[in-house]
Amino acid sequence: MAFRRALKRTVVVGTGAVATVFGLSHLIEYRKTQARLAYVTAEAELKVPYADELPSREAQLTALKTTEEFDVLVVGGGATGAGCALDAVTRNLKTALVERSDFSSGTSSRSTKLIHGGVRYLQKAIMQLDYEQYMMVKEALHERANLLEIAPHLSAPLPIMLPVYKWWQLPYYWAGIKMYDLVAGIQCLKSSYVLSKTKALELFPMLKRDKLVGAIVYYDGQHNDARMNLAIALTAARHGAAIANYTEVVHLLKTKDPQTGKEKVCGAHCKDVITGEEFDVKAKCVINATGPFTDSLRKMDNQETSNICQPSAGVHIVIPGYYSPDNMGLLDPATSDGRVIFFLPWEKMTIAGTTDTPTNVTAHPIPGEDDINFILREVRNYLSPDIEVRRGDVLAAWSGIRPLVTDPNSKDTQSICRNHIVSISDSGLVTIAGGKWTTYRSMAEETLDAAIKAHGLSAEPCKTVGLMLEGAKGWTPTLYIRLVQDYGLENEVAQHLASTYGGKAYDVAKMAEVTGQRWPIVGKRLVSEFPYIESEVLYAIKEYACTAIDVLARRTRLGFLNVQAADEALPRIVQIMGKELDWSQERKTAELEAAKKFLYHEMGYRSRSEQLTRTSEINLDYQEVVRYKKRFHKFDKESKGFITTVDVQRVLDSINVHIDENALHEILNEVDLNKNGQIEIDEKHYEERDRCFISSCPNCFSGL
Repeated sequence: MAFRRALKRTVVVGTGAVATVFGLSHLIEYRKTQARLAYVTAEAELKVPYADELPSREAQLTALKTTEEFDVLVVGGGATGAGCALDAVTRNLKTALVERSDFSSGTSSRSTKLIHGGVRYLQKAIMQLDYEQYMMVKEALHERANLLEIAPHLSAPLPIMLPVYKWWQLPYYWAGIKMYDLVAGIQCLKSSYVLSKTKALELFPMLKRDKLVGAIVYYDGQHNDARMNLAIALTAARHGAAIANYTEVVHLLKTKDPQTGKEKVCGAHCKDVITGEEFDVKAKCVINATGPFTDSLRKMDNQETSNICQPSAGVHIVIPGYYSPDNMGLLDPATSDGRVIFFLPWEKMTIAGTTDTPTNVTAHPIPGEDDINFILREVRNYLSPDIEVRRGDVLAAWSGIRPLVTDPNSKDTQSICRNHIVSISDSGLVTIAGGKWTTYRSMAEETLDAAIKAHGLSAEPCKTVGLMLEGAKGWTPTLYIRLVQDYGLENEVAQHLASTYGGKAYDVAKMAEVTGQRWPIVGKRLVSEFPYIESEVLYAIKEYACTAIDVLARRTRLGFLNVQAADEALPRIVQIMGKELDWSQERKTAELEAAKKFLYHEMGYRSRSEQLTRTSEINLDYQEVVRYKKRFHKFDKESKGFITTVDVQRVLDSINVHIDENALHEILNEVDLNKNGQIEIDEKHYEERDRCFISSCPNCFSGL
């Protein structure tokens, strides 16, 4: 098998030459596309067959079944796979894409939400005189500029502060960050700058002030990763690609080459996961873009092939927005074990992560309690002692599996650079493995170039630089004002729709129902604390959402932001989808249970519940039990056997005590061990691992 490094190593004589390359980085033209700015439109106007309306999933499946032969079949609907499909279809190749789960259901929706070149990779490149890593950073910075330009509604520059607590580190970090600006060249978002201690605390008042010397602020990009992935896939569909989620490859199809007598991959036998129907998809070229599952598909092609992917788990947590400023991130460049932690505002919450731990490949990674506590400890190290970083403040947590490319015998994933590899097997299967979110487009271009050459396909040059993604057309920074004025949406809801759907926000607004209130006129929220509205569920179906999890996790991001709020919104989401898709009662029940299980395991609800239980056990004597029961009944005036926020608010109002509604929800959530939105006098703790969260469990024991 011939491997081709995507980032080619250039032979340079002597370390002085390497140093010169670094020093004159802005003069290097390492790719033909580097000379083209990201701030340009695609080379030519492309035909968009489905500009007005996307074909339904049923129509897409019909195309997959009835098309005699595609030029390219992409397996995998993550960022790289969707990027390959978009690259192929815009080169005028007949293109298909299948994904066994939902688009962006894996690693691509579980990232740090950054579009970046990689400051730490540049540091390694300089310290180790590693030209390949340097070129990877340079390419990523070029792609960062392009991505910010082609999806302005989903992405934006974000200032990130690097606090400095030792005087000698100030010039050291300043030089490194300035080098980062230099490598970006004319595509530098904004120039980095140094802050005094006073100014740093003014911009980031939560910072620990003791021994703080100053800070350095640099700029990277931030995006809504799952929505960005979806935008790439939908753009490919609008240009004519036949794409289908919940379509699994059962095995690869092969035929004998009449000239050589060797077997060649000629498509895939697929299964519609929802209906169970199986069918063949014929293609001249099959591209394996399955991320962490790369080796699984490679072994379908050849059982004897060796692994090239070493998975690494990265855990992130979401905590309330008050932990960080609205528009300033934080970078911890050296954690207690040498890893890097980001602390970033996102969707009015705060993301902290990530970890880097070798793991096994699974479709349902679970965030571990040890990783969650590690992140919390690192956060505490950088925040003021006045701020109590509480385990109960973790609103959601997730684990994403990075498909790192490495020597299978390597055990240290932390030192691995996320380069990508394009390989072509003896039977013609094209594999794209490794890489990072930011470089999805250049990876796709590299892959299609290799595929076209290997399979002799007739194709046009790559046209994805500057090609605007779904929703970018018609978006302006003031779009939300039109939504408020024309449709009577709440300001917060209008801003959310504009930043999520871009120019397509009008379509979502048109589907919104009248509230029956004076204001807002339209737009019923799914849950009071978040700007997601019911019409987004209907629009999600048009965007190929097939399950309640698709809506909770990837069409909206509610599951990633607050698992309890997601659980509260779930019944209404299932009700809306059930009516629109004509689900049976059995299907609705199955959707509820599957989504609850997803929130419980994959989004950190289980860890949160277990942690609260372990820290909530209290031993009371008889008199204390009697006293607290009397207090409970003062709140439970209707003798329901439980109390809610409404009961507490009524008692507080009677004694002229006022607490913010969101704060009250948080307080009750701390003692709501079984997560049912109410506090019973005999609060239950669920012990059974798989089913107890979903339904009543005989193995529960009494709490207080």
